Order: sequence, then structure tokens, then C-alpha cells
Amino acid sequence: MESEFDAIRPYNDDEIPGVVDSLLHDRLMNAQLKTLLPWLPQWLRNGVIRLAFIGVHSTLDFQLRFMKPVVKYVLRKCSNGATFEHANITAGEERYTFMSNHRDIVLDSAILDYLLHKHKFPTTCEIAIGDNLLIYPWIEKVVKLNKAFTVRRGLGSKDLLKSSMLMSRYIHHAVNEKHENIWIAQREGRAKDSSDTTQESVLKMLAMGVENDNPAEQLRDLNIVPLTISYEYDPCDYLKAAEFQLKRDNPAYKKSKADDEKNMREGIWGFKGGIHYEAAPCINTWLDELKDLPRNEFFAELAHRIDMQIHAGYKLFPGNYVAADMLNGTTEYSAQYTEEQKQQFLNYLQQRLDKVEIENKDEAFLRERLLTMYANPVFNKQKALQS
Repeated sequence: MESEFDAIRPYNDDEIPGVVDSLLHDRLMNAQLKTLLPWLPQWLRNGVIRLAFIGVHSTLDFQLRFMKPVVKYVLRKCSNGATFEHANITAGEERYTFMSNHRDIVLDSAILDYLLHKHKFPTTCEIAIGDNLLIYPWIEKVVKLNKAFTVRRGLGSKDLLKSSMLMSRYIHHAVNEKHENIWIAQREGRAKDSSDTTQESVLKMLAMGVENDNPAEQLRDLNIVPLTISYEYDPCDYLKAAEFQLKRDNPAYKKSKADDEKNMREGIWGFKGGIHYEAAPCINTWLDELKDLPRNEFFAELAHRIDMQIHAGYKLFPGNYVAADMLNGTTEYSAQYTEEQKQQFLNYLQQRLDKVEIENKDEAFLRERLLTMYANPVFNKQKALQS
């Protein structure tokens, strides 16, 4: 069955030596390395890389050798550290499909892998990555070494259905046959107002991989775990606020490739403050409660419940409560922050507003958008805990 997935799957362990050798001889990759290490001659660069790959016999080895140090460095330089609450799942033989809100295109899964390894889970995650990001062959090779499987983008409806079915079958195969964890975002793209909701289409895609008329049975073997990612500060908040105004002033506005690159760079290297990951119980603990619903109602209710679990898992920081009070014009949450913390957040807010560089800058609108981003986790968590 493995050959069915050859076009999208990560590398098998026996393919790694050949991939490494091809990377060492890739002209474009060597050009990138020359930019990073201009003082080293090519033969020495290749020697250093080849030496670094000694002992790398699996994609997990690659993650631990290359990705773990990078994530550790980013967390040390760009955050106050990352915490992981995982009491609802076990670090045993069970494999999970982690479905999370989306904070950063690169770091969401990378930090999760780092935390899973740190907390003694037996393996990390395979992740989905759009083929639109694989602009050079060497990039595709590197991400497939990092346990990524590819998702085809920009397809017509007929090809999209085939691609979705293939990806669904592969995810079921990865969890149940390869015994890998999966990470997948609850929606395509980030929620720019930080009000995270699950797209039913993502759940329907996951259900395609099993021949069964009952959607609860189609999803059961994936062991889906709703996962909440909380940032104290969103490095891209001012960019998102600017985009809100640009779209307000010009409904046809679309981000450029340079904008996407800036968002990616800010997301990785911008300061995040505290970071927290929280795993809810596997949905299998309550999935049977939905199994008799008509199919469309099933997916609507399933998405709603996953939303509630993700919202309930938010870690709220003083700035979230300050933003909620300022947006509502109340002091409802004043017990959750000090005057000093309030002033710190107001200073931070002004610094972010000062970074926005667009024509006809509407500071009042931008401030409201920033406050909404930080307040929505408070409002959503409150609703989830009351439901």
C-alpha cells in the first residue's frame, strides 16, 4: 500500500542516504549555503554537512539532530519558554492526530515536536505542507526529511476531491500502520482576529479515508486530540491589523509574496512572551454521543465541540484581560492584572501601532483590531467554560 502514497509521503528511512547525497550536490541549495557560510569553500561546506548527517538514519533522527536545536534556539531568543499540559493523553503506545488552532505556519508543529520529545512521548508528528511552498526541489527534500507530507493546492473541484481522499487515506495509514502522530490545523490559514474555529471541511476530509457510512466510525481510529496553542504576544499582530485596514479600504486587496515572507519571518523571530500548549481529551471519549446524528449535523456539532475544547484550553495572560476590559469599556477582569501590567500592555500596544506603515493610517481602527485579537481568547474561553 505504501506505493499509493509515494507522491505525498515523507521519506522512508532507507531513502535518507540517497536524499542527503543529492542535497549535497544540489546547485541551488549550495547557493543558499554559500550565502549563509560565505567564508567556507564548497568542499568544506559539504564535508561539514556530511559530518552532521552521521548517525541520521530516520526522519526522527533528522528532527532531533537539526530541528530540535533550531526550535530550542528560537524559544530561548524569542520567547519566555514553552509549557505543555498533556495530562489528558498518555505518552505511551497510542498515536494521536493533534488538531490545533493556528498561530504560526512554521512553529506550530515544530514546537509541538520539541515538547513531545521533551515530555518523553515516543515519537513526534508528521505534518501536512502545501506544495505551493515547495518552490525548489531541495526545499521539498528538506521538508520530507522533517516528516512532512505534501498537500496539493490550487486544484479544480474534481482533482481536489481525489487529492483530499488520498491525503485522508494517508493520514489513517500514518496513524494506524506507521504508528506516527499527525499534526493538522483546525482550518486553512490563521484566524487573524484570534477567534479560532474549526472548518467542517477539514473534518470531512479526515473522514474520507475509511469505508464506513458512519462518520464517527470513520474518525475513531485517528484518535483526534484538540490542541490549544496560546501566545502571550503575537509577533504578527500589527501586520494582521494593517491587513484588516487594507482590506477595509480596498476589498480587492491581496497580500503579496513579500508580505507572506515578512509574516513568516516575524512569526519565527518576533518576541512571543509566554507560549503554552494544552491537549484536551481525545474526542473518542465523547464521539459516540454524536454517532446517531445525520451526517451534516454530525460534522457541525463535532466542529462546535472541538472549538469549545480548544477555547477552554487557552492560557490567558494579563494583556488578554486588559484588552477585554478596554474593548468593553469595563473593569470586569481587573482582578486578573495589576496597574503595572496594564501599563505594560498599553505601552506594547502603542509600539505595535507605531510599526504599522500604510497609507491613510487609521489608528483608532487599528487599535480596535489589536484589542480584539487579544480579547477574543478571553471571550471564547468564558463561553466555553459556561457551555
